[in-house]
Amino acid sequence: MKIGQDYIGVGVGAVILNDNGEILLLLRERSPEAGYWSIPGGKVEFFDTVEDSIKREIKEELGVEIDIIKLLGVTNHILIEEKSHWVAPSFLVKIIKGEVKNMEPNKHKDIKWFSIDNLPDNITLTTKKAIEYLEK
Repeated sequence: MKIGQDYIGVGVGAVILNDNGEILLLLRERSPEAGYWSIPGGKVEFFDTVEDSIKREIKEELGVEIDIIKLLGVTNHILIEEKSHWVAPSFLVKIIKGEVKNMEPNKHKDIKWFSIDNLPDNITLTTKKAIEYLEK
């Protein structure tokens, strides 16, 4: 059985902004939404809280430690065409230690800072929703 396809998965995402107000996005190599830019994050592991999961995922993906500022909202990440279903809370976070680098190049083709006013067309559903929550 596959998480997110045979049963609903739980994922987490982080909105990381730099001093210029730009958002950090990663170009996904894998489904769901391969080839799309996404906020960093990943799945919640068994017996992890969503808060512990986002801290772990950011450390694994970017090599930095974060503090959570606040919960932005929850996305129902349902992609009928990919037969994928995740529930994904997104958090606004800040980097407290380390320098951002792509620690998982097999999962992410690229990593870039983007102006929220000038995002690429191909952003994931969770990224769109997180930005909507951020702007509320």
